[in-house]
Amino acid sequence: MEEILDLYAEPHSAAEPLIAMDEAAKQLVADMAGPVPVAPGRPAREDHHYRRHGTQSLFCFFDPVRGWRRVSARGHRARGDWAHEVRHLLEVDYPHARKVKLVCDNLNTHHVASLYATFDAPTAHRLARRLEIHFTPRHGSWLNVAEIELSVLAGQCLGRRIATATELQSEIDHWVRDRNADQSVVQWRFTTADARIKLRHLYPHVKT
Repeated sequence: MEEILDLYAEPHSAAEPLIAMDEAAKQLVADMAGPVPVAPGRPAREDHHYRRHGTQSLFCFFDPVRGWRRVSARGHRARGDWAHEVRHLLEVDYPHARKVKLVCDNLNTHHVASLYATFDAPTAHRLARRLEIHFTPRHGSWLNVAEIELSVLAGQCLGRRIATATELQSEIDHWVRDRNADQSVVQWRFTTADARIKLRHLYPHVKT
């Protein structure tokens, strides 16, 4: 925990940006009967019957200092999916960064090994040399600021029925464009010193 809190407190530059990433799932759901639009004296109505069209995995990358984010919808969340998203982060989103400090949950796919399992060794090595991974602790996903962004995305964009992967990505792209234009950042104020006071039950006590 303290590693992540100390990382958030450090200065970050364009040469070594701080990026938080997190994943979520969105079920694709289509109406079986068209909704009834709002009318004078009558609210909009939606049939409770629906048809499932699978699930999409959302990959969110968020720069809390710059106020930039990118969210991609994929059909899976396997090693290769994470590896391709990280490659896009390093080669397209931040091609001039010397090193990217990546905060993410400690899942079995979130490792340099996924790069080697997906790309040839020279490519994986080149990407890995520019990647510095910082894992949130178990049961400590609340430390990941990308989780905040996914919560905002769910509330502002995804809280309704979306039928297809194409429609989902289109809606996400519009949300990302507007949110990036606003340069919405996160000002993290919970420090290591705060944790030692407010979460002291997590610290072992040494008897003297």
